Order: sequence, then structure tokens, then C-alpha cells
Amino acid sequence: MESVNALIRTRMASEHAPRIPEVTAHLVEAGGKRLRPLLTLAAAQLCGYSGTHHLNLAAAVEFIHTATLLHDDVVDESERRRGRPTANLLWDNKSSVLVGDYLFARSFQLMVEIGSLRVLDILANASAVIAEGEVLQLSAASNIDTSEATYLKVIRGKTAALFSAATEAGAEVAGAHEEQAAALAAYGDALGLAFQITDDVLDYGGRSARLGKNAGDDFRERKLTLPVIRAIAAGGDTDRAFWIRTIARGDQHDGDLAQALALMARHRALESAHETALAYAARARTALASLPPHPLRDQLEALADFVVSRAA
Repeated sequence: MESVNALIRTRMASEHAPRIPEVTAHLVEAGGKRLRPLLTLAAAQLCGYSGTHHLNLAAAVEFIHTATLLHDDVVDESERRRGRPTANLLWDNKSSVLVGDYLFARSFQLMVEIGSLRVLDILANASAVIAEGEVLQLSAASNIDTSEATYLKVIRGKTAALFSAATEAGAEVAGAHEEQAAALAAYGDALGLAFQITDDVLDYGGRSARLGKNAGDDFRERKLTLPVIRAIAAGGDTDRAFWIRTIARGDQHDGDLAQALALMARHRALESAHETALAYAARARTALASLPPHPLRDQLEALADFVVSRAA
């Protein structure tokens, strides 16, 4: 990761536009988990890779992730990210969007240098799926009839797609067998779903401040996440009227977040969503069963447990 971080710092530079490294550094150096590039490095080494192309690949994955965060914060009008003011708040929306575009371009330059059309295909496809997930989220936003199936499509696009691509591409750069690459892709997909559902639980679970988020951001932004979807489904007409006012119409007042939490508690919505995250974590561990014994396989299994333990 030290080598990947050095590569990121080198490639985020711009000779003609100093704002690019300023905006990028604000987010990249804010102490993110670097989970996606770590998955790429782990998958490559688990499959026996000993070259250096996985460093390019890991940096490309992180650039794609950072670009989507810059764009997301503009779309969501967010003010906090990783415990800091967002780039769009410190600079402006135009800078965030354009720097995000620059990072996407840099990521593809890094991929091309690897010289693998298959790796390029995996990450190009993931980039398209990420964009689809974000647009689907926009179309489903504030619609209290959003189904769990639609929610899963959204988070599979916005989160799980890059987790899956990060692990599959790591296997591909190592020249792994098709079965190994498929197993790691399935692991990344399930891990990403477990990760995002856990994040959505944490937004209402009282520990969000530790993640650099404001508790209840999803409620204020009127996002239909799994805990809300399940609370709506389990509630009666009075509950539904509350969700229509606060989420569908955006008419929110002091005390509404506390009321939302009370409704979720009444219907065990947070516990139920966390149980679903645990099931996806178990699916991630199962996906690794076909891979040969390796210390990194053990660590990937432990990672699946960790991402859901945050909401325990």
C-alpha cells in the first residue's frame, strides 16, 4: 500500500491545473480505509502474482472510487466526508465534478499501462455499472414504494460493483484460473453488499460519528435505504403518513429523526437489516472456500466479519 499511495500521489499531479491535486489530496489523504485497492493487492497475491502491475491496478481502483465520491457529494449536496468538509463545500461543484472526471481519465491510463484487455474490460464495466446505480438511486429517491429489489440493484451498482471488480481484476492480473477469478468476484460482490447495508444501518445506529458522517444524513437526504424500506413495509397507515411527509415530500421538522428511529426500533428494522448484512458476509466467506489455503484467504474471511461487526 505504501507503493500504491506513492503512485497515487504521482498520478494525481497536474502540471497545468494545481487545483486538481489540491482537491484530490483533500479526499485521498483524509484517512480513508483504502479497502478497494487492498482487495486488489490481496487478490493478486493470493493468486500467486509477483510482478508490479497490481500496483497500477490498485491505484486505478482507488481513483475510480475517489472520482465517484467527488461526484456523489455534488449530487447529494453533502457537507461532510471522512470527518472533513466536502470538496464541493470547500471549493465548488464545478471543481469537484471536473476533478472527478480527471481521476476517471487517470484510472484508465493506469489500466492501459497494464496491457490487459480483460482487466480493462472488468473495470470499464464496473465504471458503467456504478454510474447506472447512481442514476437508479436518483430515479428511486424519495419514492417510499421503492422495493428491496431496487435497493439491492442500487447498492450493487454504487458499492458492490467496484468491490467485485477490484478482486476479480486482481486475480486476472495474476493470471489466475477462471474459477478463482469468479470466486473472488463473487466474494467482492457479497462483501460490497454487506459493507453498504452495514453503512446504511450505521447511519441510524448511533455510531455514525465515528465514520466521519453526521448521524441521520440518509434521513435528511431522503434516501430509501434498507432500514427505512423495512420500517415502511412493517408499519401501518399512521407510520406511512409519517414517511410520506418526511421522505416523499421532504417536510422535516425537529424531532422527526427521533421519530424515525422509534419506528425503526418498533419494527426491528435496523436489526433486520443488520441480519441481512451478516448473511451477505457469510456468502462472501463461502465464496472463498474454493480457493487454496493461504494466510491472505484467512484475512479476507476475517474482513467479511469485520465490515458487519461495525454495526454490532
